[in-house]
Amino acid sequence: MTDKKAILEKILPAAVLKALTPAAEQAVPPAAMVDDIVPLRNFPYRVGRETRVKIVDGRVERTERLQGDTAQPSNDLYLVDEGHLLNISREHFQIERDDDKFYLYDRGSSNGTYVERRQVGGGASEDTVELRDGDTIIVGSKESPYIFQFIVLDDFEVQPCR
Repeated sequence: MTDKKAILEKILPAAVLKALTPAAEQAVPPAAMVDDIVPLRNFPYRVGRETRVKIVDGRVERTERLQGDTAQPSNDLYLVDEGHLLNISREHFQIERDDDKFYLYDRGSSNGTYVERRQVGGGASEDTVELRDGDTIIVGSKESPYIFQFIVLDDFEVQPCR
């Protein structure tokens, strides 16, 4: 019989990013989100700014990524930054996993990333911080509207349906 636990571990995310603001929710492509949740299954999980956008009727909209594009993507999640002053760098941060611990590593972003009001990267003295269940992540400056909550799911036991 197939190992059901192994199958569940492949399908279910180890953690999620929950959009806490309308701007954060709108920045995530619809295909990457379930309601206001971004599932994180593979690590490192890289986040950066979508550069393939255009202005339509005064709104910023994503353009289609070419299907034939063979270039390796630099991010797992591309966020659209609609601000006049950009908060999100093209290669902003990544979430790494080491056994049962998670870490946020700033990838050299201009404004840095704030984890529980603590600046990481963007000129701060450190570029990595341990993430804990429930931590708030602000992508960009302190005033950035792109705010997410990091939620760990690994510690929940999933009961099979009968």
